[in-house]
Amino acid sequence: MAYKGKRALWQEAEVCVYSELLRRNYRVMQPGRAKDLTQQASFMCEDVTFGLQRKTTMRHDPDPEELAAAILAGDTIRLARGITLIESEAPRHEALAERLVQLLLPNVGGAMRVGITGVPGVGKSSLIEALGCWLCDNGRRVAVLAVDPTSSLTGGSILGDKTRMEQLSRRPNAFIRPSPSGRTLGGVARKSRETLLLCEAAGFDVVLVETVGVGQSETTVRSMVDLFLLLALTGAGDDLQGIKKGIMELADLIAITKADGDNKLRAQKARAELEQVLHFLHPATEGWSTPVITCSSHDGMGIGELWVTVEKFFAEGHRKGWILRRRHEQLRDWFRSLLEEAVLRRFFADAKVNERLPQIEEAVLAGKLGAVSGVRELIRAKDS
Repeated sequence: MAYKGKRALWQEAEVCVYSELLRRNYRVMQPGRAKDLTQQASFMCEDVTFGLQRKTTMRHDPDPEELAAAILAGDTIRLARGITLIESEAPRHEALAERLVQLLLPNVGGAMRVGITGVPGVGKSSLIEALGCWLCDNGRRVAVLAVDPTSSLTGGSILGDKTRMEQLSRRPNAFIRPSPSGRTLGGVARKSRETLLLCEAAGFDVVLVETVGVGQSETTVRSMVDLFLLLALTGAGDDLQGIKKGIMELADLIAITKADGDNKLRAQKARAELEQVLHFLHPATEGWSTPVITCSSHDGMGIGELWVTVEKFFAEGHRKGWILRRRHEQLRDWFRSLLEEAVLRRFFADAKVNERLPQIEEAVLAGKLGAVSGVRELIRAKDS
């Protein structure tokens, strides 16, 4: 089957499968059920794309060696299936996902990793589409990892970024993967790091990570990317007052969006305000002064300038060594986050902890035991 045929079939399968799942399950959706449906839909889309024509989850687990070979060959359909395997929370998939990542590790690290965040309504998806199309037109292969917020009530996510980036999704040298944030804080999904590595192994030389939305806790993406881009609106001097310390100190580049039409003068004013604010903040990257630019996704103004600034950052970063240092920091943070997750999972799997936990929780809720004392008692039960 031709490449474009596969791509068209995949898009058609997405629409059909998601519609069918919503039709079947919408009225009986339980808290946490939507997350299961999202994963089920991904597997079903892949099955339809491969011509299996069945509306159930995978009957056979994927082979890591086969997936790795296809991903290294640039097969985006298999890349999507590999990411689905990585994001799966099924215990039987854990070892397969670990093996897949291990096979691909020697072929990662060659992409420019850029994190993008901003306040709701700033136009993250619009700018990513405009920038992605510009990069594709200039010979780049672009992967977009878009993280959607997960409902705390149903556990579901809309995952609509691929639909919103209609033009970019049609480019043969672009790949868009929406993922739910789940219970993960920091603006990214639980497996965003591994997903990024798979995209690099597939030959994408630019990886754009779109976060959920700006906030004080949305800093995990900083430990995943080389450059952190903050999008701002006009009047940002007031709008960003509450998040300057949390986000602006992490930004390597600030772009004021929607600088077109009657908004151009306001955008220039906001640019001057932000440049003044940055004088009082410690730079996110030592040896690099955070620039502020204006751009418009509507008419493309400033998009080229934006990427020229990004390339300048990477050129200086390679020359001065901060890109290499940041990659080392990324690996250390990844290792430690996985270690913490494994230790926590093993702790709550302990039989003594499961035996004492309900009793200690009940004592804390009744006011007979302080929360700190309860934690210490639970740890002593584990060590006894």
